Amino acid sequence: MQIALQAFLFAGGLGVALVASDRAVAYTRALAAALGAPAFVVGVALVSIGTDLPEIANSVAAHLQDEGDVNVGDSVGSTLTQYTLVLALFPFVAGALVVGRRQVAVVTVLTMAGLVLTSLFVADGWLARWEGGTLVFAWALFTWLVVRLLPGLPQDEAPEVARQGRLQQAAIVLVALGFVGFGATVAVRALVRIAELAGVPEFVIAFFGASLGTSAPEVVVDVTALLRGSPGIALGDALGSSLVDATLSIGAGPLVAPAAVTTRLALAGTLYTFVAVGVVGALLAARRRLDRRAAAVLGGLYALAYVVLLSAD
Repeated sequence: MQIALQAFLFAGGLGVALVASDRAVAYTRALAAALGAPAFVVGVALVSIGTDLPEIANSVAAHLQDEGDVNVGDSVGSTLTQYTLVLALFPFVAGALVVGRRQVAVVTVLTMAGLVLTSLFVADGWLARWEGGTLVFAWALFTWLVVRLLPGLPQDEAPEVARQGRLQQAAIVLVALGFVGFGATVAVRALVRIAELAGVPEFVIAFFGASLGTSAPEVVVDVTALLRGSPGIALGDALGSSLVDATLSIGAGPLVAPAAVTTRLALAGTLYTFVAVGVVGALLAARRRLDRRAAAVLGGLYALAYVVLLSAD
């Protein structure tokens, strides 16, 4: 009975996420065309906020319970996951993708800058309110820089949508992304519960839940965007979500309630993610394409993170 209930929740949550992601992608493309903005920039500046709502909410909830490690671990881990596992899925969904050197370089450098700030702030084992405010400000500044530095990218072809007003379209995108996050979270939790009921080892459940759970909204939206012929939105969301995680997501919690963190683990995870983000950015910028060969490197970087963190524990 329990497995049947969880299977129903999994199917229902996934269905909600897929339907909502289709609406989110359609209205994002329409909004980008209405604003005259490249789909990649809209993905970084807008879609990434919606797909990162679970991490932002978790950050605030964790700090209200004085659990700074949960915030830093989830936010930094999500940055790593999106730059490695999520991007590694793209060639298997849509084949090899052409990647713009400038767009990858700009977002990568800014994400690494956010991780540098995080490393400095966790070094004393405490995330203060002013440090959270600094990270939130950094996100706003970095997003503005993305918009200013990447104005000349190709624009997406707009689909037909019912609502034409820009504010309405932006609101629909954010509401739809909220449903994506809700549906994806329900589906992942149900799947983890099924694994528990089936007697799957705890470590496997934790590994599976961490890697899929924190990135489920991005995976759903980005795969939908790729299947709808909008790789700019997919790439912008994956990279933009990492930028949000490295700044706004980490900063939201301490801005509300300061909390302690475990310096050794926080530094190890953040510094490794800094290196991995740099490697991925350099690889994609140099090759100007994301194919299955690059995906293998990205997957290896993600797997190596567990060796690093287990060694630091």
